[in-house]
Amino acid sequence: MEKLWAPWRIRYVCDVDKNKDMECIFCVKPKQHSDRENLILYRGARNFVILNLYPYNNGHLMVVPYSHTSDCGAIDAETASEMWEMVTIAKRALEQAFHPEGFNIGMNIGRAAGAGIDQHIHMHVVPRWHGDTNFMSVVGETKVISQGIEETYEALLPYFPSRTGESR
Repeated sequence: MEKLWAPWRIRYVCDVDKNKDMECIFCVKPKQHSDRENLILYRGARNFVILNLYPYNNGHLMVVPYSHTSDCGAIDAETASEMWEMVTIAKRALEQAFHPEGFNIGMNIGRAAGAGIDQHIHMHVVPRWHGDTNFMSVVGETKVISQGIEETYEALLPYFPSRTGESR
């Protein structure tokens, strides 16, 4: 079997269970006001848009409520409404920046459903292209992401509405 060297993934593989007792990154990162460093592309009143550090595909975004909950039924109507509005903003930005041919949009609720961070709900917005599942993922069980996370951030940032006074 061929192997693809992807040392950046080890942080995720080794930290999944170790981080369950640590403070929630979806609560900590927005409080730091270091949006570029934390890969936060856009902030709303009740939610924010952040790049996934361990993406399924290039441009994989998440819309996250500021309120900490693992239950999607526990967020109020205003938060849910803004979350969906931000999903459409994120989708539009991805369309303009990367011209995907489709999207996967949804939530993984709970560890058994595939949630890497199961204590804080978040909506995934994953751009898709014909052929993005190729021999590497099918045969090699390895996903190749063609662009660095910082370059993806820079490519997407111009397509999000800017807010005055926002630190970028």
